[in-house]
Amino acid sequence: MTPPTSTAPPVRRPDPKIAHGWLHTARFLTTAPQLEHLPALDLPEIAFVGRSNAGKSTSINTLTQQKRLAFASKTPGRTQSINLFALGKQGETDAVLADLPGYGYAAVPREAKLRWQRVMANYLVTRENLKAVVLLCDPRLGLTELDEALLEIIRPRVEAGLKFLVLLTKADKLSRAEANKALSIAKLQTGGGEVRLFSALKKQGLDEVAQLLWDWAHEPRPATTTDSAEAPPSEV
Repeated sequence: MTPPTSTAPPVRRPDPKIAHGWLHTARFLTTAPQLEHLPALDLPEIAFVGRSNAGKSTSINTLTQQKRLAFASKTPGRTQSINLFALGKQGETDAVLADLPGYGYAAVPREAKLRWQRVMANYLVTRENLKAVVLLCDPRLGLTELDEALLEIIRPRVEAGLKFLVLLTKADKLSRAEANKALSIAKLQTGGGEVRLFSALKKQGLDEVAQLLWDWAHEPRPATTTDSAEAPPSEV
């Protein structure tokens, strides 16, 4: 017997222009020097993390098409606050970007490094509305011990559904062979996450990453117990 064919139309992803337009709405929401200063939000939050020289601020500014949304300090590692940016058209917020302080810069005092490692670890483990993590990495250096430690911290949440993306920045500085090798190595190291090559200068990977962030922020939320209780009984 031939199985029936589905008549449902295929799921179509929105035009990348929609994702770009959405990211362009990014606007400063608040800054928090400590976790307790972060507002409790019931919105999908996407955190950007990475070493101080991985190009995090530049990547955020490129994705949002804004030159100075994320502040790039002249002294890497000096910015030590979590900055939140609201996203959403017509002034309504439907998601949040979190720019976490860069880590691993040698000129930062050891005490400050340890303090921010604890703050970031606590954020990644306890932030309830955290939907996804974007880890930025210079592919010429590869994932460092600190990057791998961060991935280990979020692994339990990833297994529970947290999304994560490793963004290999400054891809324009690599040959095609070097880029393919860096991509393959990163995929092996992450074991299950998304990995993309990205260049703010050449706009490489821009459409793909913007679309991925839009998709993650707009995934349907799972029904809660309350929702189930209020739903009308289905007909038999």
